[in-house]
Amino acid sequence: MTISRIIEILDAHLLTEHADCSREVHTACGSDMMSDVLAYVKDQAVLLTGLNNPQVVRTADMMDMVCIVFVRGKKPDAMLISLAEARGIAVMTTDKTMFTACGLLYSQGLQGGVN
Repeated sequence: MTISRIIEILDAHLLTEHADCSREVHTACGSDMMSDVLAYVKDQAVLLTGLNNPQVVRTADMMDMVCIVFVRGKKPDAMLISLAEARGIAVMTTDKTMFTACGLLYSQGLQGGVN
């Protein structure tokens, strides 16, 4: 699945204008606890979260994730978006809840899992 397809499925708005939306992703996780992402998530390319702070980008970068989806209409500030762009991470926002967003992506073939 491409990042562009995620935008379509979630009716999301891309916030990082220079993101490569043709990148393929195969796995995702949803969490508001970055400590859980660091401890339990392995080989995930997309992070869905409602947590809106720079730690989200730092965690995604450490875990080699390429896309962050902010759920529940959360809108990160310019500093967070700039931080993500500098690390090559696509950032988007959707009004959908975490449960709905994860379910939609899963139903369209995006897989999840923990180590």
